[in-house]
Amino acid sequence: MKITIFGATGRAGQHLVEQALAAGHEVTILARDPARVKTQHAHLVVLTGNVQDAAQVAKAVRGAEAVISVLGPTQNKPTFEVSTGMDNILAAMQQQGVRRLIVSAGAGVSDPNDAPGLFNHLINFLLKAFARNVYEDMRRVVEKVRASDSDWTIVRVPMLTDDPHTSKIQVGYVGKGMGLRIGQADMADFMLRQLNNATYLHKAPAISN
Repeated sequence: MKITIFGATGRAGQHLVEQALAAGHEVTILARDPARVKTQHAHLVVLTGNVQDAAQVAKAVRGAEAVISVLGPTQNKPTFEVSTGMDNILAAMQQQGVRRLIVSAGAGVSDPNDAPGLFNHLINFLLKAFARNVYEDMRRVVEKVRASDSDWTIVRVPMLTDDPHTSKIQVGYVGKGMGLRIGQADMADFMLRQLNNATYLHKAPAISN
């Protein structure tokens, strides 16, 4: 499958690229700094640019059969770059007829299926108190994706770790079958599995190890 990955130079993104290529996919990525891309492969296309540029996003999406985004804010400032970039991604997908979209978000962005307990409420309170703009940016991303006409899946994650790839993943919702952490390699594994799986179509499961 031809897929475009946004956020590919981050730690989770690097796992995504490596696993996607190993699975036989053709991958296109958009990178501000191509020098950060350590993987070289005949089926990997690296374009220079960023998601704030609609034309560059459109070029990256062209020819794709699916889009995966693991974009996340890098600083707690009210610039909301990720949600602005998601506008460009969604517009490019609509213009080019690309339907499948898989995005990641923090588990702090709620879903109607959640049943948060006291601990979850505490974590959310701290998140909004100390990383308000990070939370708001990703909340906007999720809102935009939900409102789109794409075939979306939102994969929500707790604390990310660098633990080895296990493929042992719990799928649930906050307060219902969800643990406290997930390895980034396992997160990438789950997201890639959704390319050919409609189980979580138009859903926002929370995953953990």
